[in-house]
Amino acid sequence: MIGYVTVGTNDVERARAFYDALLAEVGAKRLFQEDEGQYFTGYGRDMEQPMLMLCRPFDGGEARPGNGPMTGLQLPDRAAVDGLHARALALGASDEGEPGPRGDPAMGFYGAYFRDPDGNKFSAFCIGQG
Repeated sequence: MIGYVTVGTNDVERARAFYDALLAEVGAKRLFQEDEGQYFTGYGRDMEQPMLMLCRPFDGGEARPGNGPMTGLQLPDRAAVDGLHARALALGASDEGEPGPRGDPAMGFYGAYFRDPDGNKFSAFCIGQG
């Protein structure tokens, strides 16, 4: 159902370096980029799956993260969640919640939370991976 999620940045090169390294951890890569105007960059596994888009704000203003919005990155297992969270922190992200079970244990949700260098919030998670 979701085709893409967009996060904003005012430092395109810093953000591209962060996402190039971070998303390589989960088998995603830079699929395309536009180097004029908003400087769009699209990340994913291929053009047929949901993507993470990076861009400068359309109005030319400051890129600001919201308080509440978050992008969830679904991973295959707990080890992948732990690894992506650790990689994000090593790349300069801030910790918003260590890896661990969340919510009703019957649901099997395991997640970790971080903010990228621009302050955008992400969850790395898996479900039912004991």
